[in-house]
Amino acid sequence: MVVTFHVSDDEQGRWAVLQVSGELDLVTSPVLRQRVHDVVADGRHRLVLDLSEVRFCDSSGVGVLIAARRLLRSCRGDLRLILPAQGAVEGSHVNRVLGALGVRRLFEVHPDLPAAVDEESRPLPA
Repeated sequence: MVVTFHVSDDEQGRWAVLQVSGELDLVTSPVLRQRVHDVVADGRHRLVLDLSEVRFCDSSGVGVLIAARRLLRSCRGDLRLILPAQGAVEGSHVNRVLGALGVRRLFEVHPDLPAAVDEESRPLPA
């Protein structure tokens, strides 16, 4: 079985956007970690990680998300996650993993890209 993992880069106003798809695990998480570091090294400190197409996330993926949050906070930046609106409420895989590990409350989660880049948008409840 071939597992695909892809990260694409975009910008929405003042926000850098990394759209992640596939499985975020021990093999693929270093790719995302490097892309987050590249965004920050480019001087962009407002980052949206679109995880709506992530089918699986293990503890190494969660570690990358926590490290990204820490990195952006150290730069006085912001990190927002996108989980599908219905998935965030009913429990997408990433949301369930974050909740099970007790770290979901650390992240601002939005249902879609327009909400994530809207300065007036309120995050979904943890």
